[in-house]
Amino acid sequence: MPSKSSSKPTPAITYADAGVDISSGDRTKQRIKYLAQRTFNKQVLSEIGGFGGLFKLDTTRYKNPVLVSSADGVGTKLKIAFQMNMHHTVGADLVNHCVNDIAVQAATPLFFMDYLASSELDGDVAEKVVSGMADACRANGCALIGGETAQMPGFYHNGEYDLAGFIVGVVEREKIITGTAIRPGDLLVGLPSTGLHTNGYSLARKLFFQVAKYTPDQYVNELHEKAGIALMKTHRSYLSIIRKLTAADLVTGMAHITGGGITENLPRILPKHVSASVEFGSWPVLPIFDHLQSLGNVERDEMLRTFNMGIGLICVVPVEKYKRVKALLDRANEPHAVIGKVIKGDRRVLYN
Repeated sequence: MPSKSSSKPTPAITYADAGVDISSGDRTKQRIKYLAQRTFNKQVLSEIGGFGGLFKLDTTRYKNPVLVSSADGVGTKLKIAFQMNMHHTVGADLVNHCVNDIAVQAATPLFFMDYLASSELDGDVAEKVVSGMADACRANGCALIGGETAQMPGFYHNGEYDLAGFIVGVVEREKIITGTAIRPGDLLVGLPSTGLHTNGYSLARKLFFQVAKYTPDQYVNELHEKAGIALMKTHRSYLSIIRKLTAADLVTGMAHITGGGITENLPRILPKHVSASVEFGSWPVLPIFDHLQSLGNVERDEMLRTFNMGIGLICVVPVEKYKRVKALLDRANEPHAVIGKVIKGDRRVLYN
């Protein structure tokens, strides 16, 4: 007779066995909940943890309100944050980038939402990231009303995460700045960046860590600081100065110089019948860009379409308004340079 085979029952498998610790995730969410609540105002109608954030638009302040939205991420700048165990500034990078994207259309930020995904959620790291976002939200006057913290084992390397965000703002319809009023002869006024902001890091990391073989904590004589510190300078917000310029009706267009540099971002606001003539060398290029170029013998055009080259915001200003713009910027202690002008053309950037 055939012998009876004995088999043991399969042990119960849990989500934690697959790498997702729900309890740990819940504890982390409780730790970061208070950070978001510190950004709340009377227009926030929901609590953190619901299926969706609720925000009441104050229609008494606007006759014909238009909502303006944008989404973005921090990109491979995060790789340096991992190396340096420096997580607070990337949250501010994300918020400020998104704020600038809608502010150039004259929108006031209302609320922000984030997406933080990792292989395994680290409560300490998550708290630092969200703290940076919350601080930046308060500085920009918007509420952090929710987001998503996802655990995705096997998708990300251990100790790494991805970070993205979504912002919504509002502007009176007649106050929207689209660039349609730009005309030949208008001046291009550039405002300085703090560094790379959040773009060009794949090339920058290759040049610093593969070509030059720097380590993040290595002092670089040409930069007068450590390599990691130079690369981690926070993406600045231009909201305050933009508000002053738009309130005085001094600009016909504004371009946030992000991925693609001046070459690809400035044409986004130009009407079909005009181009931009940019005088390279009319503004002080930050040392980090010169050093990056020299490390890889990178051609000038490649630099200009990869990095902001020291200009984070370009304002298009009618000639007759420039004196007022200069006075306003000087009062605000905002360095600036006239970097070119608008000419007839086919929506391109030409460098002199």
